[in-house]
Amino acid sequence: MKLNTAVTAVATIVASSMMMSSTDAFAGVNSQLSLHPQTKSVRNTSGMLQMVASNEVEDAVKPRKTRQQRLEAASKGLQVHVAGLSIQHADVNAREKLAVPAHEWNDASNEICSTGVVAEAAVLSTCNRFEVYYAATDAREAMARVTEYLAERGGLSVSTLRSNLFMLSGDDAVWHLMRVAGGLDSLVVGEGLILSQVRQCHIHSIEEDGCGGKVLSRLLNNAVAAGKRVRSETAISKGSVSISSAAVELSEMLSLPDLNLPFSEARLAVVGAGKMTRLLITHLASRGLQRIAIVNR
Repeated sequence: MKLNTAVTAVATIVASSMMMSSTDAFAGVNSQLSLHPQTKSVRNTSGMLQMVASNEVEDAVKPRKTRQQRLEAASKGLQVHVAGLSIQHADVNAREKLAVPAHEWNDASNEICSTGVVAEAAVLSTCNRFEVYYAATDAREAMARVTEYLAERGGLSVSTLRSNLFMLSGDDAVWHLMRVAGGLDSLVVGEGLILSQVRQCHIHSIEEDGCGGKVLSRLLNNAVAAGKRVRSETAISKGSVSISSAAVELSEMLSLPDLNLPFSEARLAVVGAGKMTRLLITHLASRGLQRIAIVNR
C-alpha cells in the first residue's frame, strides 16, 4: 500500500516537472539568441533592412559545432529524443557491448555530434542501461546517426541492435528521463544511485568538452530536481532501494528456514568483484555476516 501511494505521488511530481522541462525545452527553443552566422544584414537606399543569405557552400562533412553554435542552434526548433538499451528492453550481452565508462561519456557524445546532424547529445551509461539523449532538427537523420554510432561501437548488426533498442521522442522522451531520475524505471523501484548518475550526466554535458546545449542542459537539470523532490516528498526511497540491499534482505529471510542457521553464522559466496560486490559486502557486514568468499574469473 505504501509503495502504491509513493508511486502515485511520484507520478504526480514527475509529471509536473516534465511539464516544466517540456516547456523550457520546446517552447524556449524558439527564443531568438542571435542571428545565424551565415546571415548578413544590409541597408537599402530607403533605409529598410533586408536579410541576405550567404551563398557559401557547406562542406560534405560538417565540423563539430562550438558551444556558442549549439546555443544558437536552439532557435532552430530542436526536439529532444532518447535512444538506448535498458534492462527492460535488452539482454545483458547487448548492454555490455555498449557500456561506456563515465570518464568517456563526453567522448561518446562528441562522436555522435561529429557529423553535425545531431546538435546536442548526452550519454548515460550504468549497469542496467545505456541511453543517449539528443536534440536535433531532423529526427529521421538524427536517429540514423545515433543508430549508426551504436552499431559501430557495439559491433552489432542493425537488426540485432533494433531488436534491443528503444526510441522515444518529444514528451515521451522527457517523461522517460523523469521516470529514470525518480527511480520508477529501475529494477528496484526507488533506487537512489540512478539519481546521482543522472546528475553526473548533466555535469558532463555542460563541461567544456560536453555536447549539451541549452535544451539538454535544462532538461537534465530539471530531471535532477524532479528526482530530489520524489525522494523528499514521498516514501519511495524507504527500505531496500538497491539490488545489493534487496539481496541481503532476501538471504537473511531465507537463511533460517532453508539452512537452519542464523544469518550471522552462515557462509556466503559472492560471484564477481565489481562495484556491486563492494556494496553487497558492505550490506552483509552490517548484518553481522563474516564468512564471505568472493569468486571472480
